[in-house]
Amino acid sequence: MSTVLYDNGIHKCIEFTDLVEGEGIQANQFLIVHNGEGMLLDPGGNLTYKNLLAEMASYFLPARLDYVFASHEDPDIVASANGWLLITDAKILIANEWTRFLPHFCSKGMTAGRVIGVPPQGMEVNLAGQDLFIIPAHYMHSVGNFQVYDPLSKILFSGDLGANLVSGQDAAKVIEGAEAFQMHRAASGMDGFHRRYMGGQKVCRLWTHMVRGMDIDWIVPQHGASFKGKETVTAFLDWFEALESGPDLLSQEDFRFPIPNPTQ
Repeated sequence: MSTVLYDNGIHKCIEFTDLVEGEGIQANQFLIVHNGEGMLLDPGGNLTYKNLLAEMASYFLPARLDYVFASHEDPDIVASANGWLLITDAKILIANEWTRFLPHFCSKGMTAGRVIGVPPQGMEVNLAGQDLFIIPAHYMHSVGNFQVYDPLSKILFSGDLGANLVSGQDAAKVIEGAEAFQMHRAASGMDGFHRRYMGGQKVCRLWTHMVRGMDIDWIVPQHGASFKGKETVTAFLDWFEALESGPDLLSQEDFRFPIPNPTQ
């Protein structure tokens, strides 16, 4: 399934929501096209590669792909890197920390000269005349983790942040309004996921402070439904800013040797 999130005739944002085959976790993929050039966001692995390539062809010539963006290093993010490098001239944007891990997904020599390391502070990328912003999202959940903000559509492509555990057609849902956000959050396992995977309340507060200063109409995560409208975005930020997660929740009970007597 594909959905056009934004289209002004020159600039398009497309979401692909139901391409994962087999037992892999549900994941969304995204394409930003400007003046016929494209950036592919978090394209996934072998479970999505062929289907994504076919779906993309309805909107865009894959040969015109300039960039593949990887929010972090997980296989559901960028394990298909070899395929995209093979059929396009695109360069892969990924955190500096993961540039030497990326070749493990690829044939020997395939990544040479084809990887752009994103510095910790993020960076600006020009796509055929349109600026896109790669913004820090460190420890949410990866050490080197980034998101893409498109100022034209006012969409924040948030990666694992905002992930909600729904699948199939439910992953294409758009949640609008504070009450709808709270209901979806309770029904979709968002709290449990974020408490387990995010990097602690300090990280949540720092990220939220940054994002409150941005003009965002839509938060679109890599897993599950998206969150649209200023009221919904505000409800999302209020929830996330106060969230305890990761190391906040750990105690000595989480660091015990698994058997009573290791010598027996």
